[in-house]
Amino acid sequence: MKTQTAQLPQLLKKGLAPVYLISGDEPLLVQECCDQIRQAARDAGFHDRLTFHADHQLDWSTVADEFNAMSLFAERRRIEIHLPNGKLGKGKDALERYLEAPTDDIILLLISTRLDAAETRRKWYKSLQNKGVHVPVWPVDAEKFQGWLKQRASRQGLHLTQGALSMLAERLEGNLLAASQEMDRLQLLTKGETIDEATVEQAVLDSSRFNGFELATELLAGRAPHAGKMIGVLQQEGENPLGMLTVLSRDLNLILELKSVASQGDAPSAFLKKRGVFQPQRARVIEQAARRLNTPQLHQALEICTQIDRAAKGFGDLSPWHYLRDLSVHLAQRN
Repeated sequence: MKTQTAQLPQLLKKGLAPVYLISGDEPLLVQECCDQIRQAARDAGFHDRLTFHADHQLDWSTVADEFNAMSLFAERRRIEIHLPNGKLGKGKDALERYLEAPTDDIILLLISTRLDAAETRRKWYKSLQNKGVHVPVWPVDAEKFQGWLKQRASRQGLHLTQGALSMLAERLEGNLLAASQEMDRLQLLTKGETIDEATVEQAVLDSSRFNGFELATELLAGRAPHAGKMIGVLQQEGENPLGMLTVLSRDLNLILELKSVASQGDAPSAFLKKRGVFQPQRARVIEQAARRLNTPQLHQALEICTQIDRAAKGFGDLSPWHYLRDLSVHLAQRN
């Protein structure tokens, strides 16, 4: 079955399905849906956790063996499979066989970017809908972003004036992950006090976060020498690259969409405004990148982003900064 993010908590209270698919391009909302499923699974006794990343290095026979393995001492397990490009590829046969008869001691969680129409017509997806739950995560529309901020603030017990809310919405430009981080920080700083424009002005100007945004801009603009210097500084300061990576991956996917609509004759400026890109500088960088980079280059850039993500989470021998430097060189090339 397919359900909406808002309906997931109630659905989990009724009982666990053997398999869940969470797909979408909003990392914060995808993460929060996954966390709800993980907590419900832990509460039901599924404490063991195995994680796989469906990249070119994954041996799907290993995953199939885990599907078929009997848990020691009847231990219940959670198996998570990350699909960075929204496709199962060689893994579809293993998943199809498992979905024919899911076991009671496994909760399978598939975490994916947005699925394309072709993937939803495959046998594995139809089997998943029959046996489990698909939660598609949709972006928050630009015109609804301020309302989303207000709802989020209220849920965290924050009291914002309308001016403060408008200022936050303008600064955050629809970035939900950055918005969540700012709400957490405001909660710590204000301790229940009403938040006005002056408070936001002082709290939001976090240089390290804006350095991360600036690095993403430099990478997309192809300015490898300057990007390399920034990577060195952020590495020395002990910054976590995952926040910047979220912004960069979002914009790379946006550039791919822009190239598609531009080939159909649609105006880039209208498309970007519809997707919540209002700042002229960011819009200009995205448009220029769409003209400079071809589709294979953009897909390769997203593959490198996956390597950065894995390295930042402790997979592999190389640091995420190594892959970031590779990405800066890659994005500086012209098609």
